[in-house]
Amino acid sequence: QVQLVESGGGLVQPGGSLRLSCAASGRTFSSYAMGWFRQAPGKERVFVAAISGSGGVTRYADSVKGRFTISRDNAKNTVYLQMNSLKPEDTAVYYCAAAPFITAMTSYFGSWGQGTQVTVSS
Repeated sequence: QVQLVESGGGLVQPGGSLRLSCAASGRTFSSYAMGWFRQAPGKERVFVAAISGSGGVTRYADSVKGRFTISRDNAKNTVYLQMNSLKPEDTAVYYCAAAPFITAMTSYFGSWGQGTQVTVSS
């Protein structure tokens, strides 16, 4: 398993942007697909985006398509989530996670970070 640490969350106004980062430990980072999930207060954790180990394949939830971009730098053992045109409904704790293959299913992700809070409010 890998250890994951998210950063980059904060308070942003509607329409603004943030970039989240997730740093991973270990020498096998490129063998893992990586995903971003989010959990709003009182709601279940839901899929946001995922990227294959090579970075060549990505998947997005419909709610973020065209606004969010997932990417990774395997040389830096880091995955990113660029969030543009943020809306109040994007407010949540955002988690990164690792899986053996690219998927949107939470159950396949075995390693999770501690989360970073994103708040979209004027």
